[in-house]
Amino acid sequence: MIDLLRRISLCNRVLYLSFGMAALLLGIGGYGATRLQAGNDPAAAMAVLVIATGGASLGVFLGWMMRLSIKDPVEDTIQAMIRIAHGDLETKVSSPGRDEISWLRSEMNGMRKKLRTMVLEVRSSVDSVATAADEIARGNSDLSARTESQAAALQQTSSSMNHLADTVRSNAQHASGASDEVRQASDVAQRGGKLMSDVEKRMQDIHTSANRINEIIGVIDGIAFQTNILALNAAVEAARAGEQGRGFAVVAAEVRSLAQRCAAAAREVKTLIGDSSDKVDAGAALVGEAGKTMQELLQRISRVSGMVTDIAHAGSSQSDGIGQVHAAVAQIDDVTQQNAALVEEAAAAAQSLREQAGRLSQTMSAFQVVA
Repeated sequence: MIDLLRRISLCNRVLYLSFGMAALLLGIGGYGATRLQAGNDPAAAMAVLVIATGGASLGVFLGWMMRLSIKDPVEDTIQAMIRIAHGDLETKVSSPGRDEISWLRSEMNGMRKKLRTMVLEVRSSVDSVATAADEIARGNSDLSARTESQAAALQQTSSSMNHLADTVRSNAQHASGASDEVRQASDVAQRGGKLMSDVEKRMQDIHTSANRINEIIGVIDGIAFQTNILALNAAVEAARAGEQGRGFAVVAAEVRSLAQRCAAAAREVKTLIGDSSDKVDAGAALVGEAGKTMQELLQRISRVSGMVTDIAHAGSSQSDGIGQVHAAVAQIDDVTQQNAALVEEAAAAAQSLREQAGRLSQTMSAFQVVA
């Protein structure tokens, strides 16, 4: 029975109810009129029949009016709901009365306004999301290009750092070899300086010996001079002796001649010794200058050795520093590669967001609203 009633519209239910009430009143009136007529009261029977007929007619009229008062608002409400369901949110639903249908129409109109506001906000949000997705996509594209450029630059920097590390390592090895060579040269120079000191000492010894020889030659020259005087005195005495002193005179002459030759030889030796002494002095001076030069050379070699050692240490430190920089560059390259992967993921997410925003915008386009 309830299912049967649900198949009948509300207006027809009211109409059928009024018909049933009218039929009931007519039935009651006919039954009362029949009983009154059977009781010999025709006037009362007629009055009951008229009242029943009038009540039934009034019931039918009121039912018809109620049907009309319900049918038009309900049909308007249904049409408005159909238009709203199809996306027309500009349809205005009036509610002039104060009954339940008017209350329903008022609430439906409020729902339409809220739904319209929500659709406008969703559209605005969708537009904002689409714009943001486009900007994110462009930003990701630019960031991807810069990341690829940075990755290429980092790879080139890494290659340059490897080449520089090899160069610095080679320079450090050369500096270490040069330090060894300088150390050996310093040792040679020190030995040369020692030899120069020994030569200078030998020159001084030669000079001392030459001076001693000059003294001895002076003594020999004095002895020859005295011998010559003695030989001259002997010759004078032999001359005084006459024939007996002739042999002694010959001997004295020979001694005098020998003394003169010794004196001449001594003078010649003295001259040679003097020349040798001068040459020895000159050689000693040259050896002294050479010794000073050797000492200066040793000092310079020592400074160069210190510089080469510092260069070797600096090269080693630079090699370590370059190794650390290379490790840092490699780490930055790894981070850049990770950033590139993240950028690609962000680009894919932005593309997905843009597609979803497009689908949502297409879905929202089904609602007809005026901003």
